[in-house]
Amino acid sequence: MMADFFKKVKRYRLVLALIGIGAYAFLSYSFTDNYFEISKNLDIYSTTLKELDLYYVDSINPGELVKTSIDAMLATLDPYTDYIPESEIEDFRFMTTGEYGGIGAIVQRDSNGIEIAEPYLNSPAAKAGLIAGDRIMSIDGIITTGKNTDDIGKLLKGQAGTTVKLMILSPNSTTPVEKILTREVIKVSNVPYYGMVTNDIGYIRLTEFTERAGDNVRNALIDLKKQHNLKGIILDLRNNPGGLLNEAVKVVNIFEPKGQLVVNTRGRSKEWNHPDLTNGDPVDTTIHIAVVVNGGSASASEIVTGTIQDLDRGVVIGTRTYGKGLVQQTHPISYNAQLKFTIAKYYTPSGRCIQALDYSHRGIDGTVNKVPDSLKSAFRTKHGRVVYDGGGIAPDIAMDPQKASAATINLETQFLIFNYATQYRLNHNTIAPADSFALSDEEYGKFVEYVKAHNFKYTTKSDQLLKELRETTDKEKYDGDLKASYDKIEKEMNEEKKNDLMKYKPEIKRILEEEIASRYYYEKGRIQVGLREDKDINKGIQVLNNTAVYDSVITTIAPAKRPFYKTGLQQGK
Repeated sequence: MMADFFKKVKRYRLVLALIGIGAYAFLSYSFTDNYFEISKNLDIYSTTLKELDLYYVDSINPGELVKTSIDAMLATLDPYTDYIPESEIEDFRFMTTGEYGGIGAIVQRDSNGIEIAEPYLNSPAAKAGLIAGDRIMSIDGIITTGKNTDDIGKLLKGQAGTTVKLMILSPNSTTPVEKILTREVIKVSNVPYYGMVTNDIGYIRLTEFTERAGDNVRNALIDLKKQHNLKGIILDLRNNPGGLLNEAVKVVNIFEPKGQLVVNTRGRSKEWNHPDLTNGDPVDTTIHIAVVVNGGSASASEIVTGTIQDLDRGVVIGTRTYGKGLVQQTHPISYNAQLKFTIAKYYTPSGRCIQALDYSHRGIDGTVNKVPDSLKSAFRTKHGRVVYDGGGIAPDIAMDPQKASAATINLETQFLIFNYATQYRLNHNTIAPADSFALSDEEYGKFVEYVKAHNFKYTTKSDQLLKELRETTDKEKYDGDLKASYDKIEKEMNEEKKNDLMKYKPEIKRILEEEIASRYYYEKGRIQVGLREDKDINKGIQVLNNTAVYDSVITTIAPAKRPFYKTGLQQGK
């Protein structure tokens, strides 16, 4: 026992020496006012870890403890500063490149286990004949029972060219079959669909700013212009979380000439204080643009949206964007890990920062507050329109948020829409093209019967409020006829809920059609079906079809117009 003790002591002396050397190297490179504090706290930290390993009642896992402590430390800064250990590098690389080695399928977990939710077009999964609804019973002999989707993802991913053996149970079978798939480099397209929504208005969906986002949007627009006489283009950035800053600059460059300011970054370190300008030839500097956004549009999406708005280059439609005006940089650290941390804030051409949450001034309890309206500043667009900082990009034409009903949400979370689409696919070898596919009233009626046969039940907000009211009045001893009244209300609400499948028929039917179309035409088909009844897209079509309305939004000159600087921040407010 004493021999083991002294071995640990010697080992930790070596660790401390290495930490000291590393700290010295770091500080000799960049000597700061925090020299003593950093040295002192590194010593405290390493000593604490050593003491725990030597004397704690149970054996500890130093790696897990260190990662937990780093995560907790970074959480006090902002949610975008992350420690990425070597084991998670592949997931991080996928976030920036859209590429990974695997079979090319989305998996999900329901009450019966793990199943294929959607294979990608031309992926190993699709080539092997896997379809949505197929259950994965085992992976290379490892039973999937009890595992979550993250576990399954790690088992399915691997180096391109390697094989993976799956035991698959099809929806119409009782006997699993073996499938051997060869992994490939899976490239998830950041432009899953582009096409025409009318005879002269094009549409491009950009889902994230991974590598080649700018090239893919550029090529999509060039292709549409070659095949059609384009009057306008809708750029759909809804639920696009952002990504690479340089790709945002490239997207703006498609519509703006070389040398146009897109974003200024400003941080504590002078090396991060610089403008990002377009540096290539545009595709079209005059075509009318409608950018569609929502609360899920963040970061690079907001750079593109904010720049197009500041330049009065197009009309922004939808709901206010997320409000992420912080820029991250990734640096390699020890043992093949990476540290992603916030280095600066970005500012759109008018000079505004659209960061919504102030992480530098937390409350005593650690809470983070939004920038209050009273502290937001006004800026001017190229044509003098007033825009504001401190809370995302406010659309030029505001739309009501597209929220699903409780009935629709529960049909999805209980997998009734998904499972019905699976059965539909098994019973129909083909369907109409995605842009014209629609369920008849008779077919929707079959879905309603399917749902009723599965004893569909769900709780609404009204149900929850009634339950709370029952409990409260019971605690406060309000008896009398209240129970009878509550029972009557509950009965009437349940009767109303029976009609929800017809009350929300247009909404439910559209989502069901999207799910079915994806079984034949993959993600592209899902998007095409969804566009038909999309209020935001229809508003974009309406605006682009009416030049007077379009011009009235982007050419209104505000009184007392202030100058707009093309290559620098706006001067004054």
